[in-house]
Amino acid sequence: MGKTKIIHVITRFDKGGSSENTFLTVQGLDKGKYEVILIRGLAEESCMGTEEAAAVKRNLTEAEKSGVKVIIIPELVRSIRPLNDLKALFALIRIFKNEKPRIVHTHTSKAGILGRWAAFFAKTKIIVHTPHGHVFWGYFNKWKTECFIILERLSASITAKIITLTEQEKQDHLRFKIARDEKFTVIHSGVDLTAFSESRVNAPAMREKLGIPPEAFVVGTAGRLTSIKGQRYLLEAEALISPRKPDIFFVFLGDGELAPELSQMVSSLGIKNVMFLGWRQDVPGVMSTFDIFVLPSLNEGMGKVLVEAMALGKPIVASDVGGIPDLVTHNQNGLLVPPADVEGLAHSINVLLHDPIKRKEMGDRGKVVAADYSAEAMVQKIDRLYDEAIL
Repeated sequence: MGKTKIIHVITRFDKGGSSENTFLTVQGLDKGKYEVILIRGLAEESCMGTEEAAAVKRNLTEAEKSGVKVIIIPELVRSIRPLNDLKALFALIRIFKNEKPRIVHTHTSKAGILGRWAAFFAKTKIIVHTPHGHVFWGYFNKWKTECFIILERLSASITAKIITLTEQEKQDHLRFKIARDEKFTVIHSGVDLTAFSESRVNAPAMREKLGIPPEAFVVGTAGRLTSIKGQRYLLEAEALISPRKPDIFFVFLGDGELAPELSQMVSSLGIKNVMFLGWRQDVPGVMSTFDIFVLPSLNEGMGKVLVEAMALGKPIVASDVGGIPDLVTHNQNGLLVPPADVEGLAHSINVLLHDPIKRKEMGDRGKVVAADYSAEAMVQKIDRLYDEAIL
């Protein structure tokens, strides 16, 4: 029996959570068992800086060296562009008909809709989809959201399995009647935790490198600077905290289209000691300097960065939304706050700021949680899902 050919499809291939999940999957699948193809867009919407683009190029080079064939469809973009979308659909159909994969596995909503219907028209036998969250709230206006929900329901009807990253994400899909319960399976997003071991980072040296005083209290976050990540609410919370705590530093890791607006907010709010570091390759080192990790997202499939922060022993303050509660248990390894609740964010940060014992206890519990989210475990579960779908 020959290898099973699988094609993965994603629009934006950057260093975000869904892209990293896809990279770890195509990289980790047994190439003696599978012939793996990755179809991607150009990721121009990601506003990647030089360093992030270089890291993405390294990922793609690694994937190709491991035996993954990479195909680029320039029209495969994340935003809605009817003409491009039609071109991308027909390009996908042509590729699927030519390659004749046994399985097509799509990632994220836009690639999921185009990729699944292209696979259907190309008569692919097994279609698998990973939403990496959902677009049921927080992204679009009511009309556009309703359209996406209808498209997701229709696309689910031709899908063999839908992989959600958390149980909460699955429940959200069921609540919106996307598909029946038996069509879903929960597979946590895998994280390469090797670099996020406390023994591999030097927090004091990194603080010195960044110009952060040793005695300063550091609140940090990481993620693309975009509306859905809720960084503006963290800045507003910081404006409530800083006047009473002049030695507190706020560190933002990540690039994105909101960078100019967020920088302007810092000036207008009069906040001191705010650092926008952009995308960096030394994320584990920078995150090691944090005393608290904050994720103020309005919607989140899982929050891979939470696993990274917990692996470093960081207590968490995060929005009680999406898949985050599957990772963060309130008052155990972190504090949960309603999304867009500025006063709640400020209060929770203040609670941990003044309680070093609670910070240490939450950080220790977080390390235990993080250990369950390895990349190897994710790939093994996906491999089993493929085997079951083929039978």
